[in-house]
Amino acid sequence: MPALTTLLSFALASFVIVIVPGPTVTLTLANSMKYGTRAGLANVLGTEIGLLTMITVLAFGLSAVVAHMASIFGVLKLAGAAYLLWLGIKLWRSNGQLGEMRAGHRRPPSFVLQGFFVIWSNPKALFFFGAFIPQFVNPALGHAAWQTVLYGVIFMAVATVFDGCYALLGGRAGSWLSHKRIRIVERIAGTCLIGGGLWLALSRR
Repeated sequence: MPALTTLLSFALASFVIVIVPGPTVTLTLANSMKYGTRAGLANVLGTEIGLLTMITVLAFGLSAVVAHMASIFGVLKLAGAAYLLWLGIKLWRSNGQLGEMRAGHRRPPSFVLQGFFVIWSNPKALFFFGAFIPQFVNPALGHAAWQTVLYGVIFMAVATVFDGCYALLGGRAGSWLSHKRIRIVERIAGTCLIGGGLWLALSRR
């Protein structure tokens, strides 16, 4: 079992990483404002499921996966970028319909899949975990895979709390909208998604 100070240091480092917005945060905020808090929280759930699968890959064979799937990660990255751009353009072309759509024309499972897909379309996340988490694994303690899982669960807990806060913030902002400001928020959310898509497309592994 790692020392408490090591676990706390890792939790603090995770906090610093999580508070920096990325493509998943822009997706969560946009959907929370558009469809309500439940949609954003469903995005967060999908993201956490994606993180769990990434951590599993890291714990039980990251090097082999990276060696054989680099090209697939590149395809996923471009697909995820295109998806975020498409969502952003849809919001920009919307005509003040955000308030009507908050009633919920989509089911929670679709938002879960969105979150899962977007986090996996960012291969930088998997490579990042491969460089970040191993720094805290102590070979002298043995069971490196389970240490990795432990650190991964801590990271997921921190991410869930703060991504959930983004979802709540977006949902609350959407519920306060007046009809005059709906179009402005649609454009802001659309711009965030387009920006997230461009960031993902232009980022390097």
